[in-house]
Amino acid sequence: MNRQAYLATGRMIALLEGFSKLRVHVHGKENIPKGGVIFAVNHFTRIETMLLPYHIHQLTGVPVWSLAHASLFAGPLGRFLDMMGAVSTRNPDRDRVMVKTLLTGEANWIIFPEGRMVKDKELFRQRRLLPSIGERPHSGAATLALRTEFYRQRLTQLEHSAPEEVARLKGLFQIAELAPVVQGKCWIVPVNITYYPLRARENALSTLAGLFMKEMSLRLREEILTEGSMLLSGVDIDVRFGEAIDPALYLRGNAIQADIASREPIGFDDRLPSLDDMKRASGKLMERCMASIYQLTTVNHDHLFASMLRAYPFKSIAEDDFRRRVFLLATQCLSSTDCHRHHSLTTGQVSLLTDDRYHKYSEFIQIAQEKGVVVLRDGELVKDRAKFSAPFELQRARIDNPLGVIANEVLPLTVLQREVHLTAWLPGRMVKNRVAALLEREAKDEFAKDYAQFYLENESKPPEVGAPLLLQGRSRRLGVVLVHGLLSVPAQMLELGRYLQERGFWVYLVRLRGHGTSPEDLARRTGREWVESVDLGYALMSALCDRVVLGGFSFGGGVALDCAARIPQVAGVFAVCPPQRLLDISSRFAPAVNVWNRVMDAIKYQWAKKEFVESVPERPELNYTRIPVSGLRAMERFMRGLEPKLAKIGVPVLVAQAEWDPVVDPQGSQRLFEMLGSAKKKYLMFPLQRHGILAGSGSHEVHAALGSFVEELLARAVSHPALEAPKLPGAEATTP
Repeated sequence: MNRQAYLATGRMIALLEGFSKLRVHVHGKENIPKGGVIFAVNHFTRIETMLLPYHIHQLTGVPVWSLAHASLFAGPLGRFLDMMGAVSTRNPDRDRVMVKTLLTGEANWIIFPEGRMVKDKELFRQRRLLPSIGERPHSGAATLALRTEFYRQRLTQLEHSAPEEVARLKGLFQIAELAPVVQGKCWIVPVNITYYPLRARENALSTLAGLFMKEMSLRLREEILTEGSMLLSGVDIDVRFGEAIDPALYLRGNAIQADIASREPIGFDDRLPSLDDMKRASGKLMERCMASIYQLTTVNHDHLFASMLRAYPFKSIAEDDFRRRVFLLATQCLSSTDCHRHHSLTTGQVSLLTDDRYHKYSEFIQIAQEKGVVVLRDGELVKDRAKFSAPFELQRARIDNPLGVIANEVLPLTVLQREVHLTAWLPGRMVKNRVAALLEREAKDEFAKDYAQFYLENESKPPEVGAPLLLQGRSRRLGVVLVHGLLSVPAQMLELGRYLQERGFWVYLVRLRGHGTSPEDLARRTGREWVESVDLGYALMSALCDRVVLGGFSFGGGVALDCAARIPQVAGVFAVCPPQRLLDISSRFAPAVNVWNRVMDAIKYQWAKKEFVESVPERPELNYTRIPVSGLRAMERFMRGLEPKLAKIGVPVLVAQAEWDPVVDPQGSQRLFEMLGSAKKKYLMFPLQRHGILAGSGSHEVHAALGSFVEELLARAVSHPALEAPKLPGAEATTP
């Protein structure tokens, strides 16, 4: 191998990787031992044959060679493979070269024991139960590892007793110094490469190939569609190294040990008396290696969606039910298994139940519909079971049946498959109850953790006023999610919540992250976290009740409106004194204080920064008395970002405002009301002189107006199964 050409090729691959949209994530690099290593890798695309040697070389500093099919060594590609350190499968000296480099440690090797790029993993799973079934993986990696350790042990044992044989073997393998060989070790390291998302679509490379190649094989077209999409559209590549396997453990048989110790000359291609034992040992070693490779699969959302769709016992399933089952898999079930998770599965999964803002569900369903795996009818997914019988032997499997290929990837993960099938067979009501209980516990645990971390003596309020709260109703036809204001706690909404509960509604009091603890907690929070808090409340209530109404006070009204803009299934939304514009003097100081703080940061005067503004709240038993400047600015940014979303709200809306509100400018809430896209909206002005109109004198009129709004929504839903919006006075301002 030309070392300079090898290094230059590596730099070229690194450059190409930088220009592409590939995102390579390496896990388990600590599992790569010192010595000669055979990396046994699953084979899915041609991409890994180029990228993997480069990344392993970066990790180890040792050249990495690989086997490549003889057909690839024709023309310019052959010269490129030579520079990469690839060896043809038809090279007559292939095995001897590999054993020699592994003995001396001068190179590591990559071998793809599966052979073909698309395999049916069900055959592997069946083979583990019934060894006579299915095609065996190629045992070349195991055989080479065993042969390497066979000769290493032979050289060690015969060094003094048979120096002539040792000299002959040193010449055979071109070994200059025996000590490094004797002290060395050969290992097999299982490696799994998982791609996400897997999409085979027309792309710039396939278009160019169509222009310049009149005839293109099905295999080549599939590779260009699949791998071109990965390169140009972007894909996460998770490379996971498993624990190293010591092949010497499989050489302990008496017959094998007798051959190792034999003083008779043994040629490299001679038939050994222990050949049958070696073959059995090779098979066992390869089975262990393949099991490890498949257990290293990085599970992603597509795996869960495809597996659930495949395992669900009935022909059709409601979209909401399907998403809840996958949510359970992604949160509760995966956490109880030892599966490796894609990074997108290590954070909150509530978006699967709400607006799917990360497009995990929508992109999967789009592929499923394009390939005819499902048909969407009135919110129901009707699946074609035959589509999961993937023709894995054919070259077009990744194009014609991508969902079958995706589900196939995780078939060997037996614990995951058990969870998939158990979840698929759960009754729908039980799924809802489990989702609701899981979300309620998640919100309580989050509060308990934040309270313990940010508690301030003599400032933090009692935990019972800051914790989220679920109030049980009498009917599951409609539930209400209530969102408190900035600097406050869920208990701020308790009077209204009890009022609605008495009328039979389920009510959930949301805790916006950063509240109910201390101002230092709120100073760290962002609009994204507040959105997630309300989304969790909506997801919880939608699992308990058929329809959900959102409502919020002050800034909580803004977050409720944001949720309604993103989730069209919301039955309606009301906002009480929403702060489109603020009159409170502390808010006017916030921009100037923010600029001052940035200047102090720049000149390293941290002691001079002003991070909090003192406040005199209407309800000091609930609200913070210090306002984090960063929290106030985050609220203002959130409300500015909300403005263009208001036109998207099509559900019924009620805006209630105090006429002489000292904090929120009524003209601002009126302007917010006018920006609403709903054809059924109502603006109510109450003759009150305070901001907190949900408690205290005159609050019963506000409660009654909000209760009537919710009851109208319920009445409309009951009388019209299509759940049309209730008839509300359109765009009118009235005073009760």
